This record gives sequence, C-alpha cells and structure tokens, in this order.
Amino acid sequence: MALVLVLKAFWIISAIGLVILVLLHSPKGDGLGGLGGQAQLFTSTKSAEVTLNRITWVLTVIFMGVTVILSANWIPR
Repeated sequence: MALVLVLKAFWIISAIGLVILVLLHSPKGDGLGGLGGQAQLFTSTKSAEVTLNRITWVLTVIFMGVTVILSANWIPR
C-alpha cells in the first residue's frame, strides 16, 4: 500500500513538472507568419533549450512508465 502511495505521489510530481516544463519551452513555429517567408530556416539551439528538452523527455518517460505500472496493477495492494 505504501509503495502505491509513493508511486502516485511521484506520478503527480512528474505530471506537474511536465506541465511546467512544457510551458517554459519557446515556441518552435511562427504560426501564420511562417507562410510569408518570414520564418528563419536555421536557428542555433541554446544549451538551456537542449537541457530543457532533455529534462522534458526524462519526465515524459517517467510519467508514462509510472502510468503503465499503476494502471496495470503490477504492484500488489
């Protein structure tokens, strides 16, 4: 029972962290402005953006993994 509660807490924390990190990302597209040729074709990636992407992917994998574990009832209650 305690392990399920720990996993649920970890799941909630990863979900909140994932939402925050996705909101921190800079927009990649230009929307309708890209249709007029105003979009930059080649942009350099900053190290902060790379780190943000890596942390987002790690939290996504953790979130999905814990989701599968909790939904499949692999942990005895």
